[in-house]
Amino acid sequence: MRSSRWLLTLAGVVVLVIAAFVIKDVSGPTTASGSSPAQVQLAELPIAAQHSMAGYSRDRFKHWVTQGNGCDTREVVIERDGKDVRKDASCRATSGHWTSPYDNKQIDKASDLDIDHMVPLADAWRTGADKWTDERRSQFANDLTAPQLLAVSAASNRGKGDQDPAAWKPSNQAYWCTYATNWVIVKHTYQLFVTQAEHDALATMLTSCPS
Repeated sequence: MRSSRWLLTLAGVVVLVIAAFVIKDVSGPTTASGSSPAQVQLAELPIAAQHSMAGYSRDRFKHWVTQGNGCDTREVVIERDGKDVRKDASCRATSGHWTSPYDNKQIDKASDLDIDHMVPLADAWRTGADKWTDERRSQFANDLTAPQLLAVSAASNRGKGDQDPAAWKPSNQAYWCTYATNWVIVKHTYQLFVTQAEHDALATMLTSCPS
């Protein structure tokens, strides 16, 4: 009788061990299929050395273009990214409130804002836009669909300049996940490549995203 109970107990332990092994095996390690969309897109971006700046000019990326109703791209972004924005007959913001996500600075005057290109025009040139047509460059510089344009404090925009995430990151670390995600989306949308250092910086910043 005691032997039977011992055998039943042993059988139960074996079943539990097998079940635990099966569950562990099904879940397995995290793979690309379990990664965030931004991580998947980052993995799809080509890695290469930057191109020369020869021939570059901001004029090759015509902006700000008209967006209808007497407003240009800059004015549309200022209204979109602000709260309680009021405009004059020329579409210029006369009042409103903005929060600059790069440095979390509160801004109450549109003149204190810059419109940042998430992927700077010069960086785009160095990573593939030098091969584009001027029409494609203008589309990139005025894109209101991809997360390419953002109203930020003038100080943060000028501090960023044309640097990529390997050289510059927002001082507001709470924005790192969004910053890296949007950078990847823009580069993926426009089929631009990244440098190895840029790729590694983006991968690190994406680890700050909630799981």
